[in-house]
Amino acid sequence: MSIVYKTSLQVLVCLLGLVVLCQSQCFFQELVMKDLNNPPKGCVDKDGKQHAFDSEWVKDCYDCSCSTQGMSCCNKIPSAVDIPEECEMVVNKETCSAELVLKADKTKACSPV
Repeated sequence: MSIVYKTSLQVLVCLLGLVVLCQSQCFFQELVMKDLNNPPKGCVDKDGKQHAFDSEWVKDCYDCSCSTQGMSCCNKIPSAVDIPEECEMVVNKETCSAELVLKADKTKACSPV
């Protein structure tokens, strides 16, 4: 087995393991009609900013969208369900990414399976 093939296989196993071990956190905020004579023109986020219907945006590593039903947001950083004892998840909030690494050597990726 070639080194390139073996390395590619290890990376694939790690990625598949992350898919199995992680889940995204989502929430939905229903649109509330307060005044039928003055219907909302979009969704209002937690900071009070209004977003037009059919718009999408990213805020604090959440992918959000606005529809006539309400606002839906999902965390781009997965939350770990089950991490092996020798591993830990390192989160980079600037790039909205996460990586499993060995606790003993954070420069080495950790295989979750």
